[in-house]
Amino acid sequence: MDKIIVSIAHTQEDFFRLIRLREEVFVLEQKVPLEVELDDEDDRATHLIAREGREVVGTARLVVKGTAGKVGRMAVKREWRKKGVGERLMETLIPLARERGVSSLVLHAQTSAVPFYKKQGFRTEGEKFIEAGIQHIAMRREV
Repeated sequence: MDKIIVSIAHTQEDFFRLIRLREEVFVLEQKVPLEVELDDEDDRATHLIAREGREVVGTARLVVKGTAGKVGRMAVKREWRKKGVGERLMETLIPLARERGVSSLVLHAQTSAVPFYKKQGFRTEGEKFIEAGIQHIAMRREV
């Protein structure tokens, strides 16, 4: 786990590799349509990429609008789940949001991921809803 490095995706190769991971997790595993998975926010988001050596094992994105930030497209390669990759991504994303003037972060969590996000300081808001065919709930935390 100490070998996991999280950084901002700067190169075109980084972006293509994180998109491939998202396709693997969301499109192939979870059956989210590709046209739903890829959206306009990808162009304005800051993308994080988690690597173990040359292997891409996780990704997440941050979209900033004023003082609000939205976490999205958090994906961890199946064999790397429950090994701290998500925590490493959040340990990078939250300070990054703070540096960019964000005062609160929101996200739409798959209900199975709620315990993970609660450990990261998020709290649920509102009722559950279906997004991309999967049950979600809105969550928020102050930065």
